[in-house]
Amino acid sequence: MINRYINGIAGGFILISLALTHFVNPNWLWFTVFVGVNLLQSAFTNWCLMGIILKKLGIKEEGDSCRV
Repeated sequence: MINRYINGIAGGFILISLALTHFVNPNWLWFTVFVGVNLLQSAFTNWCLMGIILKKLGIKEEGDSCRV
């Protein structure tokens, strides 16, 4: 469950930053780079700040929910 939230948030951040790059200022592209670098480092280190934040907000990880 938490991975779906992380993917959705990252995708939303990328789309928002691309829109800001197009309509406001090209320097917003650095935000897109920041999100991409964080996704890449989390693939290698298995550490994700957004995952920690979502856990503190009470989002359940896979396997934590009740299934029938």
